[in-house]
Parts: sequence; C-alpha cells; structure tokens
Amino acid sequence: MTSLVLLSDRTPGVALPALAEVDPDLKLEPLSVESLDATLELEPEAILVDAGENAAQAWSVLSALRERDARVLAVVILERTHLERYPWDAVADELVFPGAPAPELRVRLAMLRRRATTAEGAVIRLGAIAIDADTYRVSASGRPLDLTFKEFELLRFLAQHRGRVFTRPWLLREVWGYDFYGGTRTVDVHVRRLRAKLGPEHEHLIETVRSVGYRAAGPED
Repeated sequence: MTSLVLLSDRTPGVALPALAEVDPDLKLEPLSVESLDATLELEPEAILVDAGENAAQAWSVLSALRERDARVLAVVILERTHLERYPWDAVADELVFPGAPAPELRVRLAMLRRRATTAEGAVIRLGAIAIDADTYRVSASGRPLDLTFKEFELLRFLAQHRGRVFTRPWLLREVWGYDFYGGTRTVDVHVRRLRAKLGPEHEHLIETVRSVGYRAAGPED
C-alpha cells in the first residue's frame, strides 16, 4: 500500500515542498479525473490534491473522488485566497497551505488518521452525502438535510450496503422492522421524498433497479 499520492500538474517541490521530507516515496499523478483509477489502485493512505494553481480542476477531481470512493482520505493543498471559492469541507478531509513546514504537515496527517480511525463506523459517506449515525445528521455537499427518522434509516441502510440491490419487502423488514405485505408502496414514497431532499445533484445516488427494488450507487458508479 502506498502512503501518499499527490495529484498535481506541478512537481511536489513546487506544490508542497515539505512533502519530500515527510514522504520520500511519494507517488505523483496528473491533476485529472482520469488519474483516479490508477491512484485508487495504489490503495494510498491519503490523496493530496493540488488546488494551488488550478482550484477549479482540483474541485472537480475531489468531487469525483468523493463519488468514486468516499472512504479515501483526501487533503487539499490550498492557497488562502481560494479558501471561500468552493465548499472544500464537502469534498476534502483536511487542508494544508503550500508553505506548511514538514512538522506541521506531519501533525495534520497524524490528526487526520486519528479522526478517521475514531469516526470509523460513525460517519457513512455516499458520494458527497455524509451520514452521521451517532447524531442522526445528514449533509449533502455540506448542506444540512432535514430528514424524517425513516428517511434517515432508509438512507443509512442503503449507504451501508452500497451497490447491493434490495427488494421492497426486504427494505420493509430491515428499515421498518416488520413484514407488511401489500404495503411496499411505503418504500416508494419514502424513496421519492428522500430523492427530493437530496436534490438534483445527488438524487442519482439512490438508484431504482427495474422490477427488483433499490440500491445506493456503488463506488464505481
């Protein structure tokens, strides 16, 4: 497993000079969505995305990474002038400024690893959707969503088993906790309401499998 991968069109010494001291075996890939397949195959501990020169491209790459595999730790290298340009907290787990010294970078990465370990199992990610199982809070690209209890439970169940298809009777048993024959329309109604609250940018994350049921989009979708 690779420790760190940098997605940048610049050399590491220009994008974040401290990287050479923190990780001499750093892997470098171009700053593009097309680089994600090769990057994820390396199974890195964290991916650093260089937004210093092209913030718009970095945002696109981070958004695609969140859609592809929300479990990967992502760090954005960001100029202070671009802090408010995008809601970076919706797509990145940590940020670092280009001039950060090696001790600061080590501390930030260590804190990121600790947070990820502590939060494992508590926060479930589905693309840009963050589901906090402890506080029952859900956000989409940083925007809080007002879900009913059953909408939350349905979203959480599907996100925990992303990519797997569930029939309506199965969802009734798992989410509602009982067999309710003839009442599968309840599932359809909740899915429709849930999609409406996710909004047009994220409604595709809950997929309909014709003549079968529903599933949460898998990392490859």
